[in-house]
Amino acid sequence: MLKSPLNYIGGKYKLLPQIKPLFPNQINTFVDLFAGGLDVSINVKANHTVCNDINHYIIGMFEYFQHHSINELIANIHATIKEYGLTKQNKAGYHALREEYNRTHDSLYLFLLVCYGFNHQFRFNNKGEFNNPFGGNRSSYNTNTERNLRLMHKAIQGFEYHISNFKAFDLAFMMPGDFLYADPPYLISCGSYNDGKRGFEGWTTADDQALFMKLDDLNARGISFALSNVTRHKGRTNDKLIEWGERYHTHYLRADYSNSNYQASESDTVEVLITNY
Repeated sequence: MLKSPLNYIGGKYKLLPQIKPLFPNQINTFVDLFAGGLDVSINVKANHTVCNDINHYIIGMFEYFQHHSINELIANIHATIKEYGLTKQNKAGYHALREEYNRTHDSLYLFLLVCYGFNHQFRFNNKGEFNNPFGGNRSSYNTNTERNLRLMHKAIQGFEYHISNFKAFDLAFMMPGDFLYADPPYLISCGSYNDGKRGFEGWTTADDQALFMKLDDLNARGISFALSNVTRHKGRTNDKLIEWGERYHTHYLRADYSNSNYQASESDTVEVLITNY
């Protein structure tokens, strides 16, 4: 399994051994509707891959990666680390780079800020300024990050990118033989990507319903889809999701990320993959 160089919150790398075998064996066009850090997209074999996300910062970063050679990219990363003296301890260097990024919006700077930032978060204020704190003694760009960047760079050549709210993303181009994967923010599990406080819209019950309708439309057109979500989390249940999922196939995933199903009662968080095939 390839791993994105971004430890993107909500990423599915650890769940890939469970969800990837549940994907169709042959895919013409693969659509990743909530692409995030690309952990899923770079591990799916398809004739064509389409990645969409509402986060224009992260899509811009992937386009930047795609349009530069890997040697140029690595050289620029090391030059920037040297210029700003970036280490796990140099808070001042991190803040200087953050200030420069907010002035220039350079995607390379953003990548390094995420590498050295607290919990590797893509965190912005309502003015569009990156405001994630320094990752102090924990976060860094390292040899593992560089290896993953090299592997991802090769995998994303030819990917098509879109920046759109999922409700506005037109799927009319999809046909039978294509496959859509949706990993939206989870209604009952609030994180920095769906709390509505960090420069992006929050996720609501209405968004869940709009997504269900979009997936129902794909199903009516004979197009395969898979939806990642949680039906229960910290005592809360998503009853509308459970009800909607009854018309399809619900695969229960293990919380410890091993390769088998489990009884829902054994975990406080019930993570599922819902498929229409």
